[in-house]
Amino acid sequence: MNPQSITLAGGCFWCLEAVYELVEGVTAVESGYSNGQLPNPSYEQVCSGTTGHAEVVRVSFDADRITLHEVLEIFFDIHDPTTPNRQGNDIGTQYRSGIYWHDPAQEAVVRDVVAQANAALQGRVVTEVQPLANYWRAEAYHQHYFANHPGQGYCAFVVAPKVEKFRRTFKARVKG
Repeated sequence: MNPQSITLAGGCFWCLEAVYELVEGVTAVESGYSNGQLPNPSYEQVCSGTTGHAEVVRVSFDADRITLHEVLEIFFDIHDPTTPNRQGNDIGTQYRSGIYWHDPAQEAVVRDVVAQANAALQGRVVTEVQPLANYWRAEAYHQHYFANHPGQGYCAFVVAPKVEKFRRTFKARVKG
């Protein structure tokens, strides 16, 4: 096993978490907050837009089973990296698109994949690329949210379609 982690921001963390929990080779997914100023912020504080944090997921994976490049290809497919501080109706800096690398070796891969996405999207990618900073685990009720609340309105109308898109687009990557 070759364990690695990367932290991703792509709108509401419930969407990213729900998809990455289904990805073959992903060993754990944790919702949290990162790259802001306040130590150990609450969900309410992050949602106020005053802490500078993004809603993120920390994706742990076995690099012998899935590469960082593949993890990031999924990321660019399941969110809109062209809208600054927004995913659909979720608006604010906490919903920005970002990739927060954990070590310098990851940065080169991240920048390469972002460049590929930017070329494919005619230069419209606004995804920030930074080292991971000031990460905090989100409250317990945010962990595995979609799995625990599939019928909740946001889950049914926003998260579920992203999960289905992943299942269709990346059939070979869905856990068996």
